[in-house]
Formats: sequence, C-alpha cells, structure tokens
Amino acid sequence: MKDLGVIFDTELNFVQHCKEKINTAYSYLGIIKRNFIYLDEDAFVMLYKSLVRSHLEYANSVWNPHRLGLIKDLEKVQMRATKLVITIKNLTYKDRRLKRLKLPTLKYRRIRGDMIEVYKILTNKYDSRVNLYLEKQQDSITRGHSLKLANNRFDYDLRKFSFAPRIVNVWNSNSLPEIVISADTSYNRHFQKTTR
Repeated sequence: MKDLGVIFDTELNFVQHCKEKINTAYSYLGIIKRNFIYLDEDAFVMLYKSLVRSHLEYANSVWNPHRLGLIKDLEKVQMRATKLVITIKNLTYKDRRLKRLKLPTLKYRRIRGDMIEVYKILTNKYDSRVNLYLEKQQDSITRGHSLKLANNRFDYDLRKFSFAPRIVNVWNSNSLPEIVISADTSYNRHFQKTTR
C-alpha cells in the first residue's frame, strides 16, 4: 500500500520502498551525468542535494532501514554520485570525497533527522492532538540532559525498529548537551546555520 509517497508492506520493513527510491535516485543521477559533462564541486552539490538526495530522504523518519544491506544500498547511491565530480573521482569515499564536498553520510543524515523530530515532539512544536507520545524517564537523577526518554524493551523487529524505540538510545546518549536540548527555536536556527 502506498500512502503519502511511502510504500508500506505487511511486515513494515520498507524493502520495496527503499528499492523504489534507490532506482529513482539512480535515474536522476543518469540525467545529471547525461546533461553535464564537467561538474565542479559546487554545481554537483547543488544538483545532488536538490535532485537526488531529496528522494533518498523523503519521510525517512517513517522508513529508516535497520538492515545492513539496505543501508549499504542507499549509501552506494551517494558513493556513485560523488564519482561524477571528475577532480575527486579517484579519492576514497568517506575520508576524502565526502570531506571535499562537505557532505555527511546518509546514515548520519537519517539519525540527525530523527533527532530533530524528537526535539520538535518533546518541545511541543507539533499539534499535541496528533503528536506521537514519547514517554519521558521518571528518574529524578539522570546524567546528561533533562529530557531523557524511557527505554522500553521490545521483542519483535516490527516494533523494535519503529521510530519511538529506535531513537531512544541516541537521544539519551551523552553526546547531546543540555544547551542543545533546552535551546529555544532562535538558538537552533543560529546553530543549524553555523553547522551546515
């Protein structure tokens, strides 16, 4: 079943959806390759972000893959895309090409997107009547920030890898300081501009 551009299957593993998005991204890469003989780094980044990456990231809070095969298949699209820039074609992918183009991995982008969604949910940026409920940790003594989430246990993959259980460990990690968690919107806009 397809709803709002996301293909849902009976097991909610989103394999078909990921494959369709990968094929769409490759077709757009083909369009870029056919129409631009020489791409400098800035032109490539602009085309890639607007035409290719947008397809690979649409609604990824819903379909974020947990299987290594799908994660690798999605990353291969960006790996192949960065080879279109002739000047950096022979460099290694993670260490050199991504750093030169100032692009993060797609896995990092999915995690970052999840953290932004959690922040919006916990700070009531969405309508509370339709908002996802995230249970906060009840302990008064916690390390790290003040908005830690309860870590419930799930046995089946169907629930374990859905949005709410998936984000708890990353959100509760000590890598997110209190100043970021409790920041108001104006601070976040400034923070996002300086980290892009």
